[in-house]
Amino acid sequence: MNLAEICDNAKKGREYALLGNYDSSMVYYQGVIQQIQRHCQSVRDPAIKGKWQQVRQELLEEYEQVKSIVSTLESFKIDKPPDFPVSCQDEPFRDPAVWPPPVPAEHSIQRECFQLLPIQCDIGCGFLLTSTFFYTSPQGRKNMQDGASDGEMPKFDGAGYDKDLVEALERDIVSRNPSIHWDDIADLEEAKKLLREAVVLPMWMPDFFKGIRRPWKGVLMVGPPGTGKTMLAKAVATECGTTFFNVSSSTLTSKYRGESEKLVRLLFEMARFYAPTTIFIDEIDSICSRRGTSDEHEASRRVKSELLIQMDGVGGALENDDPSKMVMVLAATNFPWDIDEALRRRLEKRIYIPLPTAKGRAELLKINLREVELDPDIQLEDIAEKIEGYSGADITNVCRYFFNDLTLGD
Repeated sequence: MNLAEICDNAKKGREYALLGNYDSSMVYYQGVIQQIQRHCQSVRDPAIKGKWQQVRQELLEEYEQVKSIVSTLESFKIDKPPDFPVSCQDEPFRDPAVWPPPVPAEHSIQRECFQLLPIQCDIGCGFLLTSTFFYTSPQGRKNMQDGASDGEMPKFDGAGYDKDLVEALERDIVSRNPSIHWDDIADLEEAKKLLREAVVLPMWMPDFFKGIRRPWKGVLMVGPPGTGKTMLAKAVATECGTTFFNVSSSTLTSKYRGESEKLVRLLFEMARFYAPTTIFIDEIDSICSRRGTSDEHEASRRVKSELLIQMDGVGGALENDDPSKMVMVLAATNFPWDIDEALRRRLEKRIYIPLPTAKGRAELLKINLREVELDPDIQLEDIAEKIEGYSGADITNVCRYFFNDLTLGD
């Protein structure tokens, strides 16, 4: 019996359960439980055999938990018939000249974020079975510890700051429930994979990403305009279940001397208060361009210095404080060569967001036309081949322009 294979199967079963692939997880759990059962029959030492049986019992409990999750998900899909028959006479009269009320939009239920907890068990013979198990997210544990109910939301105390500044930031840039998911973004599989590795996994497994494996201080997304950089940032915040801060140059600019630096400091203090949070700075080259140029203003230099200091503070928080207080900085730009060198060093991970491929253009057409009934003869793949070089925003505008003209009869 290969002990390494047992460990690998147990690890895969737990990882698939974490990623939501419960069917594959149950297959691995069943296999590793049978392997341990056969191995126990060949073990002669009662002490080692007892430890193996203990490991098997723990895996059985985890298997039952996954099985319970699957049964719960299946119960959501059952369409129960009405308790009483509905006749046509009971339906209200509908005037054909009057439009019916809009159908309420269906919002997908966000799965709770999980983190991996290490589990080790000495099984004798010099082997140590090490794997991971999933548990609730740090934010969920924080809410349970604080005793906060679902209807309550902690309020940031802006003592020392102008009340109008605090209210303006909370009103303009804080989004506590971004609703963009990975499936809403066509193509960009490589960018999604890199963002999962650089941002999502460290938030799910904060105890694992320590020391040399510490998460990146910041991530810089580079690419042409309209390729989905902002949507990727919102999808990251949705996947992690974090508060989303959408920042632009106008948000951090004030006509009064010294207030721009205060806004930067206030932004990061609010981010630490609502942690875990994701700060997305769009068009960061307009805020933090190269220092030392002849046309640079003194106020602009002070804002850049404050931003660099606060980002270093975020890095220190990642390494020393509670993992649930993680603040991740995402930035996007179309001109990476204009960014200051010091800021580029703090944005350690760089991800290129390219123009969509032919497959991505076809997916974008399907997403934009999903509410429209198309003729079966229309081949979206052929259209995608003819719009090579278009960005995601260009394709969306083309679809809107076409159907607006079609609606107006032009």
